[in-house]
Amino acid sequence: MKIKATLFEKSKTLPSNSGCYLMKNKTGEVIYVGKAKNLKSRVKTYFDNSTKYTKTLALVRNTEDFDFIITTNEVESLVLENNLIKKYSPKYNIRLRDDKTYPYVQINTKEPFPRLEYTRRPSKKPGIQVYGPFPEGSHIKNIMRILTKLLGLRDCSLREFHSRKKPCLLYQLHQCSAPCVSYISAEDYEVQLKKAIQFFQSLKGVKKLIKEFKDKMHEKSENEEFEKAIILRDSIEELDNYSDYYSKQEVELNKEGKDIDVIAHYYGLEEIDFSIYTIRNSLLIGIKNFNFLNSYESLEDFEEDIPSILMQYYSNQPLIPSTILCSFKKQSQDLIAQAIEENFHKKVSIKNKISQLSQLLNNAREHAENSQRMRHENKNNIFKGLIDLKKLLQLEDIPRTLECYDVAIWQGSSPTAAQIVFFDGKPDKTKFRHYNLETRPEKNNDFAMLQEVFSRRVRSGNLPDVFIVDGGTPQVNSVLKILEELNISKPVIGIAKSKVLSQNAFHHSEVEKSEERLVIPNRKNPYILTKSPELFRIIVKMRDEAHRFSRRLHHKVEKKKLLHSDLLRIPGIGPKAVEKILSKIDTPIRELLKLSPQEIVQNFHLTLEQAENILNYLKNN
Repeated sequence: MKIKATLFEKSKTLPSNSGCYLMKNKTGEVIYVGKAKNLKSRVKTYFDNSTKYTKTLALVRNTEDFDFIITTNEVESLVLENNLIKKYSPKYNIRLRDDKTYPYVQINTKEPFPRLEYTRRPSKKPGIQVYGPFPEGSHIKNIMRILTKLLGLRDCSLREFHSRKKPCLLYQLHQCSAPCVSYISAEDYEVQLKKAIQFFQSLKGVKKLIKEFKDKMHEKSENEEFEKAIILRDSIEELDNYSDYYSKQEVELNKEGKDIDVIAHYYGLEEIDFSIYTIRNSLLIGIKNFNFLNSYESLEDFEEDIPSILMQYYSNQPLIPSTILCSFKKQSQDLIAQAIEENFHKKVSIKNKISQLSQLLNNAREHAENSQRMRHENKNNIFKGLIDLKKLLQLEDIPRTLECYDVAIWQGSSPTAAQIVFFDGKPDKTKFRHYNLETRPEKNNDFAMLQEVFSRRVRSGNLPDVFIVDGGTPQVNSVLKILEELNISKPVIGIAKSKVLSQNAFHHSEVEKSEERLVIPNRKNPYILTKSPELFRIIVKMRDEAHRFSRRLHHKVEKKKLLHSDLLRIPGIGPKAVEKILSKIDTPIRELLKLSPQEIVQNFHLTLEQAENILNYLKNN
C-alpha cells in the first residue's frame, strides 16, 4: 500500500498525551474514532510501513486527514470515544445494535399520582424510576394491568387525568381510586403505589402482595361479596403463575449481588460473537448475542477494543448491573469499571469468577461459539454475503453501507421514493428516507424520477459503498448516467426478477418461475442471487423493505389529497384551514374525532363554528 507521507509526517507532530483521534475521508466525514494512551505513537502506526490488517488497510486507504482531542487519562478517553462514536456513527468502528429489548416498568414521579407504564425503551429523564427488565415469559404487561386494577392506581393519560370532572367507569367497577377528582389523598395513593414497586423489586415483595390479596379475597367471600372475591381469585391465579415462574428462574447468588451480567465471546476466523447472560433481581432474564466482522490481526488486538465495545453496550442499557462476570484481562476490567462509574455514576464490580455462576460463564462461551457455527451452517452469515458482493463488484474493500431505492407511482399520480439503508447487512432505520417527487405531465418517467431522487440524495453527502435500485439494466444505466453527470463514482446494481421455465416433475410439463437476479454493469449476464444465499437474504430484504416503505408514503399522500378535497366541502372551511389541519396530524379523521370543538380551536387556531362544522361533517360522513 502506498504510504500517505503527509499524514505520517503530521502524526509525528502529535502530542504524547492520552486522548481520542478522528480519521476523516476526503469530504471531511469522520470514518473512525479511536482512543490512545499516547496519541503520537498510536496514530503513527496507521501511516508507517508496518503490516496492516484488513480494517486498517481499508481505513488508511480512505483517510485524507485526522483530528485529535487530548484527555486527562485513559478512562476519560474511553468515555469520550464512546460519545464520539454515538455522535458520528463512523463506518470503521464496531457498532453494536441491540435488536432484542426486554420489557420494563417505568414510573414518572414528576406526574401527579404516578402510574405504571410498560415500555421497552425506558426514558432516562430525571424523575423516571425504572424496574426490570422482565423476561418475555413473565407476561409482565398483564401483571401490570392486574396490579393497577387491584391497587386502584391511575391508568389514564395525563391529559385525561387533568380534564376529568367526575370519576370514569373504572371507579364504578372498583378498579381505580379516582385520584383525578381527589377521592384518594396523595399519601394514601403513595402507599398503594409502593406495594406495586415492592412487587417488581423482589420475590419477597411478590409473595407479600399475593398474601395481602388472598386475605382480601377470603374477607370478601366471608362478607358474601362473591363477585369481588371471584375477580380477586382469578387475578391471584395469574400472580401465582408469575411467582412460580420467578422462583424457577431465580439464580442463587448469596452475597454476590442480585444484578449480574455474564459476558463471554468467541473469536472466529471471519466473525466475533459476544454472548451476554442477563440476571436482574436474581432472575435469569435471557441472553443477547452480538456478532461483527473480525478485521483484527490477532486476538490481542481485539482485546484492546473490548472496553470500547462494552462501553457502547452499556450506554444503551436503561439499567446497569452491580456485577459483571467475564474472563477479560485485569487491565480491561479496571478500565471498564472506572469508565462506567465516571460516565453512568454507577459502581460496578467486575470479576473473573463467581462460584455459583461458573457454569453460566461456560454456557455463555458455548452460546457465542454455537451462534457463529449455526449461522455458517445455515448460510446466514451476513459478512459472507458482503464478501461475495465485494468479489462480484471487484471492490477493494468490503461494502459495509448499502442503499436501496424504489419509486412508487400509481396511475401517474403522487410519485414517491424510498431510501433504505443497511449497515453490515442490517437495517439502519435512522437513515431511512421518504422522497415526495414531482408529478410530471408525461406521468410515468423513471429516468426523470430517479434523477430527482439521486440529485437530492447526493447533495446530503455521506454516500454509501453501493447503490441498489429496484429494476433492471435501464434503471441501473439511468442512475449511472445521473451520477456521472454529478461527477460521482459509486457502484450501482439493480435487483430484478426474471421469468424462467422449469420442468414440472409431476406433470412432465414446463412451468414459469421467477428468480431474483443482480444486474451488474459491464457483466454479460445477470448474477443469479440464489448462488449466494447470504447475499440473497440481504438484497431481497432491502428490496422488499423499499417496496413497503415507498408505498406507505404513496398511500399516505393519496389519502391526504382525498381528505384535502373532502374537507373543502365543509361549510366555512377554506384551503388555509385545511393546510393547518393536514400539516399537524398524520391520520386526520381518527385524530380529529378524538378532540372536542374547543381542542380543535386551540390546536389549529380555527373558530368554534369551524370546529363544530368539521366534527359534524366527519361524524355524518
